[in-house]
Amino acid sequence: MAKAIMLQGTMSNVGKSFLTAALCRIFRQDGFAVAPFKSQNMALNSFITSDGSEIGRAQALQAEAAGIEPSALMNPILLKPTTNVGSQVIVNGQVYANMKAADYFRHKEKLIPYIMNAYQSLAEQYDIIVIEGAGSPVELNLKADDIVNMGLAKMVNAPVLLVGDIDRGGIFAQLIGTLDLLESCERDMVKGIIVNQFRGDISLFEDGISILEHRSGKHVSGVIPYIKCEIEDEDSLSQNLMKYTSDKLIDIAVIKLPKMSNFTDFDVFRQYDGVSVRFVSDVCQLGKPDIIMIPGTKSTIDDMNWMRKSGIESTVIGLVKNGVPIFGICGGYQILGGMISDPFYCESGGAIAGMGLLNCDTVFDNKKYQQQVKGHFCEINGFFSCLSGADFYGYEVHMGKTIEKSSQLTNIGGCFLENAAGCYVHGIFDCAEVSGRLIKQLFKRNGLKYKGEIIDRKQYRNNQLDLLADIVRKNLDMEFIYKVLEEGI
Repeated sequence: MAKAIMLQGTMSNVGKSFLTAALCRIFRQDGFAVAPFKSQNMALNSFITSDGSEIGRAQALQAEAAGIEPSALMNPILLKPTTNVGSQVIVNGQVYANMKAADYFRHKEKLIPYIMNAYQSLAEQYDIIVIEGAGSPVELNLKADDIVNMGLAKMVNAPVLLVGDIDRGGIFAQLIGTLDLLESCERDMVKGIIVNQFRGDISLFEDGISILEHRSGKHVSGVIPYIKCEIEDEDSLSQNLMKYTSDKLIDIAVIKLPKMSNFTDFDVFRQYDGVSVRFVSDVCQLGKPDIIMIPGTKSTIDDMNWMRKSGIESTVIGLVKNGVPIFGICGGYQILGGMISDPFYCESGGAIAGMGLLNCDTVFDNKKYQQQVKGHFCEINGFFSCLSGADFYGYEVHMGKTIEKSSQLTNIGGCFLENAAGCYVHGIFDCAEVSGRLIKQLFKRNGLKYKGEIIDRKQYRNNQLDLLADIVRKNLDMEFIYKVLEEGI
């Protein structure tokens, strides 16, 4: 049976996902068969495995770090928010139910068998399981029947490392305060603490380490520096979403929809020199970008209505009519078309006219389409002609079926009209041939020539994972980590 170690955080977005990925890569480099595990994830960024299961994108990245195929076993419960008080509940990679938060809170104890079966299956196959918690383990009003932090650690007898983010301030309150709020038996399960995102001269924090160890009684098992590493972040608090100004030669503007999902589809463009990817949620932020992208959404009709009321729709249509190309993926593809109808209340219900930039209509039904795909672009006219014949890979995960009346974009669906295009394929730009051709076309349109490296996103991400693991290994007490693994709780 596998040995386990668990990373919990003082709050959301302190770096648990990245550190879990780093440990997966480190253990793999050290010759162990390792797998990630997160019992319950709440995210709109998801991934489809080879068998058509839907899991959190972070667990897919961590599996890649571990050198293994992603599996629903690694994330048995995924919550995808549909409203401010409700989510679609995914269990073992498939839709389980739509629930309000209060209903799910009362129901979640019934999901423990799914969690334990998934964990035991992994534990029988691997040497080490690196478990990621969620949010904070001391949300006192939510601790009852916890299945993702200390509750899970107790179920699987996993020792815990507590992670705090010094870059966000209050590191002593974060770490010592969290430990103080834990029950005595839970505090004993915490074997070490990690200070993440440190900037500057580490020698200036030596007193801080002493204070933390004295006040907490726990070993500071690592002070991880701020790492400039281009790896997808599934969290809605991602710093990548905060940027809405461009300082590069090529300006890619992504519409920041209120219910936006899979915004990592556009991270591939960040690896190109001279290219800026920014997320805009206000008309005054839009400017005149070189290309506009509309991402996926968990509530297409609501987000279309928001675009209309905010004035972004009319501004975008004006830019497109003046020659700015636009590309929509999944919900963004539906938004670019004609009528969007939801007669069975799969999302929010009702109907609304889309932007009318593509000649297609969408009707939601009760079927959820989720599969990995491969294909190629058809012969295309207009701006996106540069993609004609290019091969791509990716995955589809969506409700609704689109009736396409415009020219076909790819051999597996999607359409284009003049300088507008869209399809259902998440990750369609990850292939070097696709992103590279598009970047070269954008540079050429501006009278420039792109001279940088063209690299497949998978290869680039693999290089970044090696970089992440190398820096974390150097700044983490790995002798202590292996001791914790061996001794357990």
